Amino acid sequence: MVLDRHTPPEIHDAVEFEYKLPPIQTEKLENGLPLYWLDAGVQDVAQIDWVFPAGLWYEQKPSVAQATAGLLKNGTSKYTAEQIHEALEFYGAQLKINAGNDYATVTLYSLTKHLPDLLPMVREIITDATFPESEVEIHKHNAIQKLLVNLRQCEFVANQQIDALLFGPDHPYGRYSKKESIEAIRREDLVSFYQTHYNLAHARMFMAGKVGAAEVKCINDIFGKVAVEWSETQKDVFDVQPAKDKVLRISNDPNGVQGAIRIGRDFPNRHHPDYSPMVVLNTLFGGYFGSRLMSNIREEKGYTYGIYSSLSPDINGGSFIIHTETGRAVVEDAIKEVYHEMERLCNEPADEDELLLVKNYLLGGLLGDLDGPFSILQRWRTLILNGFTEEYFNNNINIYKTVTAKELQLLAQKYFSRADYYEIVVI
Repeated sequence: MVLDRHTPPEIHDAVEFEYKLPPIQTEKLENGLPLYWLDAGVQDVAQIDWVFPAGLWYEQKPSVAQATAGLLKNGTSKYTAEQIHEALEFYGAQLKINAGNDYATVTLYSLTKHLPDLLPMVREIITDATFPESEVEIHKHNAIQKLLVNLRQCEFVANQQIDALLFGPDHPYGRYSKKESIEAIRREDLVSFYQTHYNLAHARMFMAGKVGAAEVKCINDIFGKVAVEWSETQKDVFDVQPAKDKVLRISNDPNGVQGAIRIGRDFPNRHHPDYSPMVVLNTLFGGYFGSRLMSNIREEKGYTYGIYSSLSPDINGGSFIIHTETGRAVVEDAIKEVYHEMERLCNEPADEDELLLVKNYLLGGLLGDLDGPFSILQRWRTLILNGFTEEYFNNNINIYKTVTAKELQLLAQKYFSRADYYEIVVI
């Protein structure tokens, strides 16, 4: 068959496609632990996540959750930190451990064929970390040095302070590391937090890549035979205590030529009906390179190299924040234009062509996400940890496709009132 190169192929908008989240398998290991997995790979690689209720929300002492995550792979009864790192390098694997606001996640990336060799070591790390005193002291020293360097950067300080303004400095979502809190960490704090919140009985495991029954059996043989004892996880309730003053200006460097701007407000998490349409409105407003904020403040005014807005949904709340860095002389002008773009969206419905472009961008990115096993796993992990099913994903797709300019205007009128926003500038 000869291709007709005179007639271009028909172009379809992303809104015309059907979107289906590939199904995930659910297994229960011999000891009752859940494993969610999907075989969606063509390369001999795998990602395995162990997710624990061990984020900042659960710490009783500041900086402990992140320190525990940072030191988890620095020694067990059988392996020294050096032996663990050498083994990972030998097999070409990565083991990442991160503590967020709500959860801590242990993530292994490996060639599938090396899982039988690596998983026993990961089990030791999860169930038998020892937190050697020498490693704790090294971690504290490095964390303090890193913090002191970061505090010289206006964008780092702005990110700290906007969360504190929105939630309060004692709220887990508004709390940030300080030199004093890092210095106050003791090995006993980490051991206690680890024993309580990295209890394997509370873990949820996720696996994706070129995997199948053999890999499920391998995980069951290594993790399913561990004796687990479920216990109640203490979860405190924190009141949001936003700052009384909504405008804050900080001089971080008297000679600084650039200012970091953060403008934000609280916003409901994924369980609220406004969240999904807000994803579309956020994209239009400041969520991609062709957004209103970019077109005005970067392209037309030249105040910045980049400006974005983002939604941060957590289990116990969320926020909506605009973030940029501009020249010192145009900071206030840039802030003025941010609110101007909010007002425009409140007063005028978006043009249909512009809205179609936004929907195509949003859905086109989703098409890319559904093409790889690790990004598919991330979609499923978010759904499961938030207590959603595939139906939530399908409903979101429908909203992205069908939300109207008028509906977005009403949403802007609800959430784009300047009086609701906190703003901070750090120079």
